[in-house]
Amino acid sequence: MAKTKENPVNTNVWERKDRQYYLLGDNQPVTYILKSKGIMWYDEQLGYEREIKYTTNQKTPFVDEFKGDGRLDHIIFKDGVLNVPKEKVVLQQILSLYHPKRNGVYAELDLEANAEDDLDILNAEFEAMSTAMNMDIDLAEAIVRTQVGNKVSKMTSKELKRDLLLFAKNDPVLFLELANDENINIRNIAIKSVETGIVVLSNDQRTFAWAKTGKKLITVPFDENPYSALAAWFKTDEGIEVYQTIEKKLK
Repeated sequence: MAKTKENPVNTNVWERKDRQYYLLGDNQPVTYILKSKGIMWYDEQLGYEREIKYTTNQKTPFVDEFKGDGRLDHIIFKDGVLNVPKEKVVLQQILSLYHPKRNGVYAELDLEANAEDDLDILNAEFEAMSTAMNMDIDLAEAIVRTQVGNKVSKMTSKELKRDLLLFAKNDPVLFLELANDENINIRNIAIKSVETGIVVLSNDQRTFAWAKTGKKLITVPFDENPYSALAAWFKTDEGIEVYQTIEKKLK
């Protein structure tokens, strides 16, 4: 989505450049006429409202500064866009500074901000892809599991690598968050311990126990995801020994 300017521009340092404005929302009309007269703007420095009009023969948008009669003109968006050349300073200032419909009906395109956003996205994609390429198989499985669930257990190494890279490319920010989540691999071990029959989860999903002996490991707290609860328990003094035992059994 195009970046919009949020803050008014200081007219004392007005940058002379071509500007583009675009209508917000979907289903834009072929032609849209924006109000160009009878616009009231509160001047903080002077302490009162000032009337604004768009004219083609005045050097200011403020009616109280007009010299002679103002020759009014329309402000027209065509196909949702209005390009204003740098020579039309008054129109640009009305649209960029004073019009009450700014950032409501229309917005100013900020190419510099969009370029910064694009660069951030590209950097995230590069970092995510590099991380995915060098990721160990256990963490890769844990991350892909968040996307495909238990299907990951039946995937070949090539399928796993493919899905990992696609995830890194399509959603690099979320991918990096998961890659840096110290709990995701532990949670994956918790799920695999049940899938492989080392640990069993009761039908009401409230209790974990050893599959062979039936000895209870933990009771899942109310309203908590059972695998998140088991992963958290693995990090306790009591649970770490169980975690290490399960890890050995899974190898």
